[in-house]
Amino acid sequence: MKGFVIKNTGSWYSVKTDDGKVIESKIKGNFRLKGIRSTNPVAVGDLVDIVTNQEGTALITKIEDRRNYIIRKSQNLSKQSHIIAANVDQTFLIVTVNYPETSTTFIDRFLASAEAYSVPMILVFNKLDILSEEEQHYQQMMIKLYSTIGYECVEISAANGHGMDVLRPMLKDKITLLSGNSGVGKSTLINRILPEANLRTSEISDAHNTGMHTTTFSEMLELPESGYIIDTPGIKGFGTFDMAPEELTSYFRDIFQYSKGCKFNNCTHTHEPGCAVLKALEDHYIAASRYQSYLSMLNDQDENKYREAF
Repeated sequence: MKGFVIKNTGSWYSVKTDDGKVIESKIKGNFRLKGIRSTNPVAVGDLVDIVTNQEGTALITKIEDRRNYIIRKSQNLSKQSHIIAANVDQTFLIVTVNYPETSTTFIDRFLASAEAYSVPMILVFNKLDILSEEEQHYQQMMIKLYSTIGYECVEISAANGHGMDVLRPMLKDKITLLSGNSGVGKSTLINRILPEANLRTSEISDAHNTGMHTTTFSEMLELPESGYIIDTPGIKGFGTFDMAPEELTSYFRDIFQYSKGCKFNNCTHTHEPGCAVLKALEDHYIAASRYQSYLSMLNDQDENKYREAF
């Protein structure tokens, strides 16, 4: 029997079969022996084969090849990965310039991972209703930066509904992953899109201006007008996984554009003579924040480097 995973609670997976039933399933133990260096061999969005039993549950016996996925370093097991979701049509990265602040490093790491695994990205800037004039100006600068690179940006307020007339049509007929730092308003946004979901929301920690987790597992929610959204736990930091240094340039659209003019094919864009990227950086055609994100990923040797301070 075939289906796709709509919820992952750690040990159990909810699988929606082709005939519309949802069956609670577990994985066969030998999945962990096939060289999958992941804390979750099965992810929400995976297409799977299952075999049911007399108890009304099932065993997942096969995972179909994924057309894409979003992956990051496992927070506790640095040599393993954690697959956030698979087989998605697009990802909305929810960004807040304050309450809490989403760093450009986090955004750039997420975007680079999405580029590496062929996931279309849209940046959704939330909490417009509570930003000061200075914060709004900074947000406009960020939107100009990422729009120029080629990423679609949308401004919303999940709290009061501003911008939802733009966002809603973008969800139609698509599987959309929602991700971002803890506290950026994913649960509030989902409640705005799907009031019946009635997800729990929490306040921002005043001491550190960081969010607190309200979602503890990944789940795919069906939209009434067709399509799905995938709710995921908030992420404190984003560690990129299994990226070769020589491939990294191609995951930064703006840097890659100028790298074609470098004197050496194996240019790392750090010190080489005739580097077109360093020239573009000097001439402000590449943003300093983007270049710093590139360097931080290039030098990602420290296992704790990718984690953001709480």
